[in-house]
Amino acid sequence: MKSQSITRFAWLSIGTALIILFLKTTAYFLTGSVGLLSDALESVAILVSAITALFMLRLAEKPPDEEHLYGHTKAEYFSSIVEGAFILLISFSIALAAINRLLHPQIIEQAFVGLAVAAVATILNVCVAQVLLREGKKYHSITLEADGQHLMTDVWTSLGIIGGVALVAITKIQILDPIIALLVACIIIATGLQIMKLSVLGLMDTSLPDSDIQKIKSILRKYCTHGVSFQGLRSRQSASRQFMSVHILVPGSWSVQKGHDLLEKIEKNICQSFSKMTILTHLEPAEDPKSADDISIDRKFVNN
Repeated sequence: MKSQSITRFAWLSIGTALIILFLKTTAYFLTGSVGLLSDALESVAILVSAITALFMLRLAEKPPDEEHLYGHTKAEYFSSIVEGAFILLISFSIALAAINRLLHPQIIEQAFVGLAVAAVATILNVCVAQVLLREGKKYHSITLEADGQHLMTDVWTSLGIIGGVALVAITKIQILDPIIALLVACIIIATGLQIMKLSVLGLMDTSLPDSDIQKIKSILRKYCTHGVSFQGLRSRQSASRQFMSVHILVPGSWSVQKGHDLLEKIEKNICQSFSKMTILTHLEPAEDPKSADDISIDRKFVNN
């Protein structure tokens, strides 16, 4: 179900990007505004990003295989990196167009007709962006969230451009048009860098959010009675998949079966709270001093 839903939203993003690109391009040709040109160019970035997202989501949804035993979920981060890089490329194109218009001013024509078309595109952007952001958080999909964030940035820049072009039409101060386009380029650069930052953090196995860690610890504490405790809790986020490991200390007199039953209960409880969590638990005797020696990521073995 998750795979179907995410793919569906990727197609929604592509369809919306095509419609918005058409509307914004129309607005540019009606007015000749370099500000609206920058808006249209950003829509090209959104379209390319949406297509890339679809391919990467399909790859991320593939089940584990012999070469990728932990699945393919990190493919989503590559989609976000491509999106961020393309956004930066588009922003530089916008800046060049704006500088050229500063050197060669041009009168804006049919401003209010073009702005009406751009306004329709902006309203559509708002609706789809909210859907992508909501579903991205629901399914822990950085790809959908990145697309949603990009669309919302496009919304704010579009509103600025619409206001700016309207101001140019009213005041006849043509230089405001390329100045607005340059401001848009700066905003888009910031968006691209932020998206790429999130992707890099994901590829570096960033820990789960603190709220999730506290939830896990709360579950583990329920079982900390009669000599049971835990240590060495680690976690990482891999797009929609979450991973964690923990050492559970129990009295050394316990049978293997009793310790195993406890771990099963703990894992089941955590999985009920996290739908895509992969858990690795390690059972140790609480009385053995060596139990505290193996929680480091680089375990040291001492010869006796």
